[in-house]
Amino acid sequence: QIDTTIISQTLVKSTHSWDGSQLPLYSEGQPEVTILKITIPAGVTLPLHQHPYINAGVLTKGELTVVSKAGKKLIMTAGDPIVELVNIWHFGENSGNVPAEIIVFYAGIKGQSLTIK
Repeated sequence: QIDTTIISQTLVKSTHSWDGSQLPLYSEGQPEVTILKITIPAGVTLPLHQHPYINAGVLTKGELTVVSKAGKKLIMTAGDPIVELVNIWHFGENSGNVPAEIIVFYAGIKGQSLTIK
């Protein structure tokens, strides 16, 4: 017999980003949802950047370390969720041996950049 059970699992539900800072109120303007699949090759460090909008993701492959300018670190492995920092400078680095792949959901505003470098 085939199992037809539908399973809904909450990976993360939070009013704060991974470093404990409270998420900002939603911005005014036409909402625009963006979903990106980002692949970071092994050994690559992303440039320092920030996001002006709430975003969250799930690391689907590899390892990723996210580091805030203040020095706080989040070490992720495949399957881990993240509620990303908003308006806080940070970078990600893949210190693993395989590409890291993360699916990120952005709650942005139409016509506005999702990332500031």
